[in-house]
Amino acid sequence: MLSQEKVALISKVQNVIEQIRPYLQQDGGDVEFVELTDDNIVVVQLMGACGSCPYSLMTLKGGIETAMVKAIPEIKAVEAVNL
Repeated sequence: MLSQEKVALISKVQNVIEQIRPYLQQDGGDVEFVELTDDNIVVVQLMGACGSCPYSLMTLKGGIETAMVKAIPEIKAVEAVNL
């Protein structure tokens, strides 16, 4: 069972992802929320062009993680399952 705090945090994470998604889709990519770990690390899956792009790590850390941590300071990092 998820705590109310974790459910609220997941909702915020998904909101940030929805705000980032259009920028990734412009280049043929996408991002999907996978999970929020107990130590507040967001796990995502990069899809489409982002899944195979040589710059996907830069997109993940410089774009997605930066926006996520700025919007939600409780988040420690963003990691991708397919990198």
